[in-house]
Amino acid sequence: MSTAPDPTPSTPSTGPAPGRGRKGAERREALLDAAEEVLVAEGGPEWTMRAVAAAAGVRLGHLQYYFPTHAELVAAVLERVLRRSAERLAPLLSADADTPGAATGVVTTLLAEQEDARLMRLFVEVWALAARDATVAAAVRGFYGDYRTQVAAFLARRHPDLPEEERQARAGVFVMLIEGASMFRSGVAGERDPATDRALIRTALALLGP
Repeated sequence: MSTAPDPTPSTPSTGPAPGRGRKGAERREALLDAAEEVLVAEGGPEWTMRAVAAAAGVRLGHLQYYFPTHAELVAAVLERVLRRSAERLAPLLSADADTPGAATGVVTTLLAEQEDARLMRLFVEVWALAARDATVAAAVRGFYGDYRTQVAAFLARRHPDLPEEERQARAGVFVMLIEGASMFRSGVAGERDPATDRALIRTALALLGP
């Protein structure tokens, strides 16, 4: 998508800093909701400031009060998408690794998220943005770096005798396996298949260990 902003906004002469206060925060969230909807429905090429303002039912200047440039809007949407995903992921990987079925719970929960078509479309668009924008790419790499760190920590609690290099390698492959599977299981690059799913779960569990 083009990351060029819409025409330069006029700066409000008075008023609180954008997003401060309960009402400001609610308006900001509503604008981000609209931005996500445009991204999911239309894709990156149509994801302009004007399109987002129209979807939110506000004037362009109102959107630009909260997000003066297209780059700032992109950054805010990305931060929220990745934060929500990290919040869902953290409890899974911070749970007691010795609990019976802990590893199975991690794998099946992560795969269940891939059945959310809207979430998967959102991530596909984020990945596409990352391929075009170095700032977005850095944020995405940071997210997946944290993801890998949490998996490695889960492995460390589960298998304390496993060498650190091996833990990091397994964690890296686990993240690649699960995230790569989302492209196929979500229908973007393929379709879900029960036999393939069973093999996928076996492979993921093998990486986390018995």
